[in-house]
Order: sequence, then C-alpha cells, then structure tokens
Amino acid sequence: MESFNAWVAQVSNFLWDWPMIVLLLGTHLFLTIRLKFPQRYIGRAIRLSTQRDKGSAGDISNFSALVTSLAATIGTGNIVGVATAVTLGGPGAVFWCWITGVLGIATKYSEGLLAVKYRVRTRSGDMLGGPMYALERGLKMKWLAVLFCVFTALAAFGIGNTVQANSISMLLYEGWGISTHLSGAVMTLLVGAVILFGLKGIARVCTILVPFMAIFYVIGCLMILVMNASFLGETISLIMSSAFSAKAAGSGFLGSTIMMAARYGIARGLFSNESGMGSAPIVAAAARAKNPVRQALVSSTGTFWDTVVICALTGLVLVSSVIANPSIDHTEGASLTKAAFDQIPIVGPLILSIGLLSFTFSTILGWSYYAEKAIEYLGGKRWIKAYRLLWVVAVYVGAVVNLRMVWNLADTMNALMAVPNLIALLLLSGVLVRETRKYLWNNNLDAEDTDPIPRIDR
Repeated sequence: MESFNAWVAQVSNFLWDWPMIVLLLGTHLFLTIRLKFPQRYIGRAIRLSTQRDKGSAGDISNFSALVTSLAATIGTGNIVGVATAVTLGGPGAVFWCWITGVLGIATKYSEGLLAVKYRVRTRSGDMLGGPMYALERGLKMKWLAVLFCVFTALAAFGIGNTVQANSISMLLYEGWGISTHLSGAVMTLLVGAVILFGLKGIARVCTILVPFMAIFYVIGCLMILVMNASFLGETISLIMSSAFSAKAAGSGFLGSTIMMAARYGIARGLFSNESGMGSAPIVAAAARAKNPVRQALVSSTGTFWDTVVICALTGLVLVSSVIANPSIDHTEGASLTKAAFDQIPIVGPLILSIGLLSFTFSTILGWSYYAEKAIEYLGGKRWIKAYRLLWVVAVYVGAVVNLRMVWNLADTMNALMAVPNLIALLLLSGVLVRETRKYLWNNNLDAEDTDPIPRIDR
C-alpha cells in the first residue's frame, strides 16, 4: 500500500506540474478576456439564480441546478482542502486558490453555456448534457467524450465520495471519539436512502441543506476572524508576499517556493470550485432555462460563492489562527482546521463538525449524479443500479482508508478529467462568443432559445 501511495503521489505531482497549471489558469484567463470579463455580471447572475424560468425546457429549476452543483462543490475542499494547501504550499496557496476562483468564474460560465447549448433529450423526456455532449455534438470527438466520462466516473469516487467520507470520519474520530466504522456506516445508509430517488430527490435535499450549511459555516468563520481581528493585516500581507516570494516563510510557517504555493493552491482551488473540470455542467444541462446564457450566468455564481467567498474565508481563518497562536500544529490539514475552530469556546468543534458533515453529505449526493450520467453515457441505464450499489459501498470504504492516498488519487483523477473539458472550452470558444453576444451583450436575456433539442434513443 505504501508503494502504491508513493506511485500515485508521483503521478499526481507530474500531472500538476507547470503544464497543467498553465493549461488551467491559461484557459481561465483566455475565456475571461475572450468573453469580455463575465465576472462583471456576477450581480446580475446572482439575481437570475433566484428567478424561475417557468415553462422552459428542463427537469429542475435553475436554482435547484445551482444548489445541486454547489452541493457537489462546497465540500471538504473548502475546509480540509484549503488547510491541506496551506500546510503543503504555505500561506501563499490561499492567494492562488482565490485567484483560481476569480478567473474560474469565466470558465464556469462557459461550461454552463455549452451544457445547455448541446444538451439532448431522452425518450422518457429527461435532459442530458455536459462536456461529453459538447465534445460529441460540437466537435464530433466522441472518443474524447468517452475518455471524459471514464475519467469522470473514476474522479467521482475520489473527489465526490471517498475523500468526503474520509474527512468527516476522521474529524468525528479525532474530535468526538466516534469510530470511523460507525460514522462510515451511518453515512452509507443516509446516502443510499437519498440517491435511490435520482436527480429530483437529490435536488430537494440540496435545496434545503446547501443554504443552511453555507450560512452556518460562514458565521463560524466570521466569529474566528473577529477574534483574530488584530492579526488580519499581517495575515493578508503574509498571504500576498508568500504567493510570490522564492521562500514563503514567516509567522511559524515553513518556507515554500512559488511553485509549491501555486501548485497546491490551484489544485485545491480546482478541487473546491471544479471550474474547468466539467462536472457542474452535467447538472446545469437539466435546468429549466430560457436560453443557454441565462443558465451560464447562474452557473457562474457557484464558483463565486464556493471559492471567492467561502474558500477565502477559510484561508483567512487558518492563516490568522497560526499567526495568533504559533503553537498550533499546522503541519497537517485536518489538525490545523480543528485547532482553528477550537478557538471558539465550547461550540467551535460543533460548528466545524456540523459544517463539515453537511458539506460532505451534500457533496457525495451531488457527485453521485455526475458519475451516474457519465456511466449512463458509456453504457446506458442498465449499469445504473450496479453503480449506485458500488457508490454506496465506496462511502464506507472511504471512511476507513488512508487520507493521504485518497487525496493523491483525487488530484490525479481531477487533472485527467479536466483536460478533455478544457479542450472543448477552448475549441468551442467561438460558440461561446456568439451565444454571449446574442443574449447578453445585445440585452436579450429574456429571449427564448428556439433551437430544437435533439432526441436520443436512450
């Protein structure tokens, strides 16, 4: 097992070297410029996310699609993931995580647009979409669509399942002495009960759970930042200087290079907001939307809330906590997170446990849908029951395996999954510009898209 873990770590490090960082950030930056900074429409996008496009084609509301994608993105990556980036890449990793989110808004916008533009309808009336359909219908590259689905199905068991289960089981064990086998068994039963109802059941649970968990966690972060208020100036200064210094050392942190800060910050940023991975557009395609651009704007708010807000708060909490309390163990992500929230008397550990439990559970639900649609694309619905059983079993397995190996596997699959999606975004950028001009730049957001949605024999 140790040898396998070492090999996976080598593969992960190779995939996340400069080429992947350049491809990911380069795509974010290219789309930001090509689409004339869609980040400036974030206010309008947030307003659209609260409106319903009644009568439009789709299976669920655009808000339900948003919260389901947020359920999959707001997870352990926002808490333990950011902490891991800080422990491995230094305080500067927080900046790179945040900048990945800011620029990633353009990429998430683009993914949502292509998802609705190239979606299809099954014989039963269900909507299917995502990068695999953009690759197949937009670029005629079915082979790459197949690869994307293979990587998605594998990545889902890392980023969306075992990592989530592992994080919460270890937190409950270290904080409350609860056996990992017990917490794993309870999570397994709860997940199994929900995913049997499919997308609409997942969306119903997420619509209630996501707003609650986000507000609850943000309040806890703000409480810690108030307690560490006198250190916030030094915190921001250290984060910025560490992001660009050859040796990011200070306030008790170990030194790290720019490459280390960027590597772990960008990797955890992608892990958290998933901009560029192509996961969120799978559920965006099912949304009731008048036109592709409306859903694209709604989708872009997911990255804003996930990384620009929540990950930024987490990063400030972690770094300021180490500066305020140099004796805090900041060599391991979960321990650093726990120590930061322990600063809140009595209720701190409870806030962290409930927040992480909610994040974890919702992420497992959201990613179960992504993996299901990838497997359906590969082999049809006949494999769905077997997949759901395997998914539920993986929740328990993830709760009791080695955390380091799980994170390395997750990073590896994330990178492999992102490449086909980024290729689709770059090669279809002309379509993105045309649709954006038609509906957004020409102020036609309320116009109904009249292009017929193709039916497939499935």
